[in-house]
Parts: sequence; structure tokens; C-alpha cells
Amino acid sequence: MRRLIPLHLIVPILLAVLTAACSEELATTVTEPAATSTTQVFAGTISRNGAATHSFATTRSGSVTATLSSISPDNTIAIGLSLGTWNGETCQTVIARDSTVVGNAVIGTVSAAGNLCIRVYDVGAIVKPTSYQVQVVRP
Repeated sequence: MRRLIPLHLIVPILLAVLTAACSEELATTVTEPAATSTTQVFAGTISRNGAATHSFATTRSGSVTATLSSISPDNTIAIGLSLGTWNGETCQTVIARDSTVVGNAVIGTVSAAGNLCIRVYDVGAIVKPTSYQVQVVRP
């Protein structure tokens, strides 16, 4: 007389055999998305002995670059460009470059998300109202 194995015992045995046969480990690779930067352009006009401040926020730590991208009507004059922290009323300068010409940049690193600012100012070279444009790349 032949004895039959109950079905409730066959299923776990089959699963064990199949698992052993497929015991090859699968490697899993998790790729973090690349951190993206945000570019903002600030523009305005300053007069002799004048200045302008623009505030912006960062969402995480990283490098911040403020580049003087244009100045008009005379693109050869030097002006001041600074990068600092914004407290809601004033720009507290952290890094300054008092002789910035088109193409020059001020570069800093922030350790956390926060409010920053750039300040554009005359260093004695502006004779008549001058338009500027500053490009800021931030985290």
C-alpha cells in the first residue's frame, strides 16, 4: 500500500527545494539623485556711492557663486560685490570683492539651508547710474 504525502507538507518542501536552487544573491544598487543647483539672476541700477542688496534662500548646504555677468553703460569699470547672510533687514557681509569686473565671482560655502544675500556697490568708479546683472548659483 502506497502512502500519500499530504498536500500541506508538499508545498513547504517544494518551496525549500526551489529556494535552495535559487540561492544566488542578487546585488542591489541604490543610486542617490544628483544634487541640483538653482540659478537666479539679480539686476538693478546703482549710482555714484550707491549700493543694492538682493536676498535669496538656500535649501541645503553647498557652494554659492555670485558672478557679475554684466554692467552698463561701461562694462570695464570695477564695482564691489559681496556675499553674506540676510537677517531680514541687512546683509551681513561674509565675503567681499571690492574690485569686481564682468566675469569675476565671489564664491562661498554654506553649511546648512538659510537666508543669504548679495550686495552690489560703488567703489568710487561710477560716474553716472550704472545697470548691473549678477548671476547666483546656489544649492
